[in-house]
Amino acid sequence: MIVRVVVAVVLFAVCAGVAWWIDRRRRADAPAQGPAAIPVQLDRADFPRPDVTWLVVLFTSNACASCAGLIDKATPLQSDDVAVVEVEYSVRRDLHERYHVQAAPLTLVAGPDGVVVAHLLGAFAAAELWAAVPSRRPPA
Repeated sequence: MIVRVVVAVVLFAVCAGVAWWIDRRRRADAPAQGPAAIPVQLDRADFPRPDVTWLVVLFTSNACASCAGLIDKATPLQSDDVAVVEVEYSVRRDLHERYHVQAAPLTLVAGPDGVVVAHLLGAFAAAELWAAVPSRRPPA
C-alpha cells in the first residue's frame, strides 16, 4: 500500500513538473512588438518636384487591400505648394528599401528640408490627410 502511494506521489510530481516546464516555455515568448519604424526624414531629391514646400508620399503595395483608393484621397492636395507622390512597392522597391518601409500603406508629409512632420500608418480618411499637411490647416 505504501509503495502505491509513493508511486502515485512520484507520478504526480513528475506530471506537475512537466506541466510547469511547458507553461514556463509558453510564457517565454517575446513581448508584442510595436508598429514598423517610421522614417523621420526624406531626401527630397528622391521624389518629383523637390522644390515645392510640402511633399506627401504614399508608400503602397499592389498586394495591400487597404491601399486601394488612397491615392485618390491624396491627389486633391496637389498644388503649387504640395507634391503628392505614390511609391508603389513593385514599381519603386528601391525607395521602400532605402527608407526601410515595411508596412503599407504609409503616408508621410515632409517639409522643404525633408523632415517628416506627420505620418499616417494604415488607411486614412481624406480629412485626416488634409489636416496633416500644414499649408492646408486652418489658420490659428
